[in-house]
Amino acid sequence: MIAVLTAIIFILNSCSDMKKHIKPPVAQKIDKEMAIHGQTRIDPYFWMNNRNDPRVLEYLKAENNYTNEVLKHTETLQEKIYDEIIGRIAQKDISVPYLFNGYYYYTRFEDGKEYPVYCRKEGSLDSPEEIMLDANEMAKGHNFFNVVGMNVSPDNKLLSFGVDTVSRRKYTLQIKNLETGEIYPDRILNTTGSVAWASDNKTLFYTARDETTLRPDKVYRHELLGRSKDKLVYQEKDETFSTYVYSSKSREFILIGCFSTLSTEYHFLHAGNPKGDFRLIQERKNDLEYYPSHYDDWFYIRTNFDAKNFRLVRAPVDNPSIESWMEVIPPRDDVLLEDFEIFQSYLSLNERFNGLTHIRIINWNSGEDYFLEFEDPAYVAYFSVNPEFNTEVLRYGYTSLTTPNSVYDLNMRTREKIVMKRDKVLGGYAPSDYKSERLKAQADDGTMVPVSLVYRKGTPLDGSSPLLLVGYGSYGSSYDPAFRSSRLSLIDRGFIYAIAHVRGGEEMGRQWYEDGKLLRKKNTFTDFIDCADFLVENNYTNPEKLFASGGSAGGLLMGAVINMKPELFKGVIAAVPFVDVVNTMLDESIPLTTGEYDEWGNPNQEEYYHYMLSYSPYDNVTNQEYPNLLITTGWHDSQVQYWEPAKWVAKLRDMKTGDNLLLLWTNLDYGHSGASGRFKRYKEVAMEYAFMLDLLGIKQ
Repeated sequence: MIAVLTAIIFILNSCSDMKKHIKPPVAQKIDKEMAIHGQTRIDPYFWMNNRNDPRVLEYLKAENNYTNEVLKHTETLQEKIYDEIIGRIAQKDISVPYLFNGYYYYTRFEDGKEYPVYCRKEGSLDSPEEIMLDANEMAKGHNFFNVVGMNVSPDNKLLSFGVDTVSRRKYTLQIKNLETGEIYPDRILNTTGSVAWASDNKTLFYTARDETTLRPDKVYRHELLGRSKDKLVYQEKDETFSTYVYSSKSREFILIGCFSTLSTEYHFLHAGNPKGDFRLIQERKNDLEYYPSHYDDWFYIRTNFDAKNFRLVRAPVDNPSIESWMEVIPPRDDVLLEDFEIFQSYLSLNERFNGLTHIRIINWNSGEDYFLEFEDPAYVAYFSVNPEFNTEVLRYGYTSLTTPNSVYDLNMRTREKIVMKRDKVLGGYAPSDYKSERLKAQADDGTMVPVSLVYRKGTPLDGSSPLLLVGYGSYGSSYDPAFRSSRLSLIDRGFIYAIAHVRGGEEMGRQWYEDGKLLRKKNTFTDFIDCADFLVENNYTNPEKLFASGGSAGGLLMGAVINMKPELFKGVIAAVPFVDVVNTMLDESIPLTTGEYDEWGNPNQEEYYHYMLSYSPYDNVTNQEYPNLLITTGWHDSQVQYWEPAKWVAKLRDMKTGDNLLLLWTNLDYGHSGASGRFKRYKEVAMEYAFMLDLLGIKQ
């Protein structure tokens, strides 16, 4: 173990010559400005940004070897946890079929296989099965495999899909003839994997990514087996925006969507006229978001126009601009309109208030409305697959911290609901053996922050129990209290599992998001600390048994809180963490950077630069004792580049005091989302659980 750590230090020192003269863009841009104030800022580990430098890979492998050595004595425990997790998953499984355009579509899994089989049946569930794609066969020979964007042509004969075998989210678009089984020679590289079909069944529209930044920025028209070059029909020239193309639910229109963090714009084209010109719905404006859905002669539009928490309006297809928008559902200060589904006789709304999701049904003719009732104190309800307009049945999903994911069919007229499927948890799981709670912790500014938690009944609530607190708090993404059977391997060993619904998410409405971004970003971090303090003060745990975990922007959260209050946690897991905030946001060649100025701020502006610098985890590492740390990343990560956590760990090795563990694990085969498939991903989960359990002396 000491030999491996020595090798790591040797590699770092051998690159010291690069520390002297290679600077990130931030240093080059602001050195003059900082020199005025007698300051300098040098990034000593910028050499790690060079993916082609063999010393980088050598260093990451040395860190992996060190992590393996440190955790070697937990290998039996890791295997046991892994076997537990996959042992709860039904090997043979099938999704609830849904009817679309004359076919029932579903996905099934076979014994011991990692990937799904995508199937359909014509007209009836008693019809013979047609296998559209068997991802298990397609994945052979690949360490990573992902298929996305499956879309059947209007005549039901052709299937489009995107394949990624690297984990960089650069998909190769392919077409399969479902009648003959032939894969067409049309292979389009570097796409998002999704298409929109025109009504002629031979023309499709797809989105291409920028080669360097991976930003989806161009929409092309492609004719199958055609000899003509693909036609560029839209290019997004604003580097803060991305674009995509899709079909309306009615399939009458092709829509091009353009989006930044706080603004959207849509163009539409009749699907029967693929060579026509796209028309604009409403031109983009700062802070204007709108999301259209077509039905009959109208676009129904969810928008924040004069509505912080969004409203629903409609506009005629022949004149859809903002001047024609007519109110359908008015804005409300205490209710966030998250989604909607249109049917011939009913409108279904997915609304969020008091931090929880609600489903509301409205009769178009009578105006009568009602809400579905849910009993759990912490849960999430959401719309499932609803491709048809002319139906009285709404398909929705429901899950809670104790209830496995469930799919329901609701007759909106009679209000009768049927459980179509509830995920099986093998091994005798009984929801009644567990208890969930919804609490509120007071933040330092008086704001009440929701905390959801779950534990096995009988778990001591006297401060002696271990607790894992998780959080995210960015992009307005709510961390909802959904069920995960993998957590039982912690909970059944005495852990309490808790979610801090910190500002920066959207649990409590749009203002909750706005209060945790840009120049208010630190609220996210202090909220998490206040939630942790609350749980300690109320005897759910104590600092010697308190753990924290977060991934991606949640990894930023982890990095910030351990700089601010490291003594609060026994151990912290940061997965694919966004920790080198200033350097990344100044480098416009990195994927996602330019599109995220509205989330973090533009560091080329002095106010945002200094604010980011004040919390960026990498820039605020100090000579102090940190909790035990397990930090993970992916070599092919397209969202958070591997060098962010690698540099962070190297700096921590230089500066931290004490003997607590500092482990870096780089998955050299995968990217941001980890391993593909049903089971392999849990190897890393088992390692994370073993890391925590071992620190508590739990060996079984």
